[in-house]
Amino acid sequence: MTAIPPRFEITEAEIDLVVQRFYLRVRAHPELAPIFAAHVTDWPAHEAKIARFWKGAILHAPGYEGSPMMAHRRAGNVAPGHFPDWLGTFDAVLKQSLAPETAAGWSALTHRIGLGLRQGVEDVGRAPGAVPNLR
Repeated sequence: MTAIPPRFEITEAEIDLVVQRFYLRVRAHPELAPIFAAHVTDWPAHEAKIARFWKGAILHAPGYEGSPMMAHRRAGNVAPGHFPDWLGTFDAVLKQSLAPETAAGWSALTHRIGLGLRQGVEDVGRAPGAVPNLR
């Protein structure tokens, strides 16, 4: 059974703004910047792709094609311990950029997605039948 994402009001322009501000912070972040720099060579194209992902996830808009899970698993330099920094940075941008109710709704969705991605990254290289560390 799939959980229903929280409902909140947001525009495509607000999504674009959050994505832009998030990646400005990522590029200056001591832990996250090297991870992204190893994979992103065209920041405007990457930001547009991620904005399409969020517009699809939140507004059910078409346009995103890809698998965030596979991208994170294949990256090779993404570790479970990176997700608290990623989520904290994203939450800070949400609080700076959006009305409190909107920021809270998007944050809840982000944390759910982040947990799934973290678990997927943890699964890479784990022996079959091993128990994941969910902390």
